[in-house]
Amino acid sequence: MTRSRPGPGSAEISAADRLLAAAEEARAHAYAPYSRFPVGAAVLSGDGRIFAGCNVENASYPVGTCAEAGAIAAMVAGGARRLAAILVLGGEDAAGLAPCGACRQRIAEFATPEAIVHCAGPAGIGRTIAAAELLPSTFGEKDLRR
Repeated sequence: MTRSRPGPGSAEISAADRLLAAAEEARAHAYAPYSRFPVGAAVLSGDGRIFAGCNVENASYPVGTCAEAGAIAAMVAGGARRLAAILVLGGEDAAGLAPCGACRQRIAEFATPEAIVHCAGPAGIGRTIAAAELLPSTFGEKDLRR
């Protein structure tokens, strides 16, 4: 498990640490009264900005929103279109929370070829994988061309 924090006097904070901090803050605001499973996510855009989101449930379960979807929507609303990294934080598993299937498709839509996904739990980042590994043989823009 990785949870690196800069040491005393360190001015450098890694992108993963910045993502983790943003996801932790977003998770604290999650609206999860039904599942009691708060999730936070943070996206590092291709231009270096960080955008966060949290899950927002609804009594009509299908209309809830995943944290990853909120973070990606914030990125797009902020004018960015490329995702360099995303961190998903939730659950209790030491390996970290992986994105659901729908969010894997969302990530694939905006990911740069080198994009990475950090899966995190309360103890920090449990694993980091390439975004391309999340959804092999993705459906995307290329499939819609005539």
